[in-house]
Amino acid sequence: MFSRILIANRGEVAVRIIRAAREMGIETVAVYSTADATSSHVKLADQAICIGPPPSVDSYLNIPRIISAAEVANVDAIHPGYGFLAENAHFAEVCASCNIKFIGPSVECMNLLGDKVSCKQLAIKQKVPTSPGSKGAIESDADAIKIAKQIGYPVIVKAAAGGGGRGMRVAHNDIALRTAVKQAKQEAEAAFGNATVYVEKFIEKARHIEVQIMGDEHGNVVHLWERDCTMQRRHQKLIEEAPCPILTDDERKDLCNAAARLCRAAKYAGAGTVEFLMDGKSRTFYLMEVNTRVQVEHPVTEAITGIDIVKMQIRVAAGEKLPFTQKQIKRNGHAIEVRINAEDPARNFTPSPGKLEHFDPPGGPGVRVDTHCYGGYVVPPNYDSMIAKLIVHKPTREEAILGIRRSLREFNVGPIKTTIPLHQDLMLNGNFRRSDIDIHFVERLLEHKPG
Repeated sequence: MFSRILIANRGEVAVRIIRAAREMGIETVAVYSTADATSSHVKLADQAICIGPPPSVDSYLNIPRIISAAEVANVDAIHPGYGFLAENAHFAEVCASCNIKFIGPSVECMNLLGDKVSCKQLAIKQKVPTSPGSKGAIESDADAIKIAKQIGYPVIVKAAAGGGGRGMRVAHNDIALRTAVKQAKQEAEAAFGNATVYVEKFIEKARHIEVQIMGDEHGNVVHLWERDCTMQRRHQKLIEEAPCPILTDDERKDLCNAAARLCRAAKYAGAGTVEFLMDGKSRTFYLMEVNTRVQVEHPVTEAITGIDIVKMQIRVAAGEKLPFTQKQIKRNGHAIEVRINAEDPARNFTPSPGKLEHFDPPGGPGVRVDTHCYGGYVVPPNYDSMIAKLIVHKPTREEAILGIRRSLREFNVGPIKTTIPLHQDLMLNGNFRRSDIDIHFVERLLEHKPG
C-alpha cells in the first residue's frame, strides 16, 4: 500500500480523498492555488504545497508544477479526483515516467475510452448498444449530410474528446448541420485541442442513466449498479439518484452487464462510469461515453452498495484485487444527491462567489454532506461553483425525497446565493416525484417559470 499520496485537485473532492486516505493510514499532500489558501483541503492534509496563482492553467492544470510538488513531497501516487487532469492521458504518462502511480486506469485505456469514436467502435464489437450514426470521424459536411439523410433528422454533432456539453450541436436540416459541424469543430479544438467530431441520431425525449464500474489490474471488472442523472441543465447534472426509479429488473441487468462487458474488453482498472441515453419512447439504450475517473455523484452508489469507491480506487491502484464478486454486490434502499452551487437561479444561474458569513449543513440519519466550505470561508470566483453535495439515503425513494426536503430546509448558507431554492422547488415537483422526466425537463420548467 502507498505511504503518501498527492491530491491533484481542490474543493470537496480533495477533502473526500484526504479522509479516505487518512482512514487507510496513508499520508496526504494537498496542492493549492493562492485563491485556495484557506480551503479545507489545505487544512486537512498532512502537507500542503502552493502551486501557483488562481488561473487553473497556472495551478491545477499545470502538470510540471504538480509533478514538482509530488517530487518535493516524495509521494508514491497521485489521485487526480475529477475534472482538471483526471482524464488527461498525458498527465498519467508523465506520472509513470516519474515513477509515480497515477490512481486511475492505464494510459492505453484512457486513450481508448476517452476518445468517443474509438470507444464507440469497441462498443459495437462488444455488442453494446450505440446510437445510429457515423462509425468514425466526420471528414466533411457532405459526409455528415449523407449520414443524417440515412438516419433522419434531428441529429447531433459531438466532439470525440472531452465532455460537459462542449463541442455538441443539434441540427434539424442540412443547412443547420453544416453550421453545427463548423461550430462543434471550433469549440472542440478550443476546449480540448482536438477538432474531431462525429454525428449521431438526436434522441429528443431521453433519460441519462449511467453505470458505475470498478476493475482491478488482475482482469476483474464488476458493476456497482446504475444511477439516474436525468435532472440536468445544459448538460450539467443537478440531481442524481440510485437506483434508477423506472428500470425493470431485466433492463437493469442488460444495461449493467453491457457496461461491464465494454470495460472488461478495455482491460479497465479503477473506478469508471459508462453513460447511456435511454429513449423515453422505445426504452432503448444507447452508449453516450465512458468517464475514466470517479464521478461527482459517486456517493449515491456508495450509499446503496456500502462500498467506498475512493478507497477501492486506491487499493486497486496499489495492485490489490477486488475483494468482492459481482454476485456479492447488493443494492440497499434509495439515495439522492443534489449539488449545491454558488449560483443565482433567479438570474440565469449567475455565479455568486463571496464570503460565507454562515454555513450550517444539515445532519441526521442517512444524511451526508460533502463540502470544503465553512462559516467564514470565501468562495473564489475562479473555479467550478459547486460548494457542497447533499446526499440522503433512505429505505425508499419517497423517504429519500422527504429527507432531501427536510435537509434543504436546514441547510443554512449565506449571504451568497445558492441553488438550494431551486432544489426545494424540484423536490416538490409532481413530474420529478413520479420520475416522469427527460434531460430537458429542467430547462423547460425554468423557461415557463415567472420571473
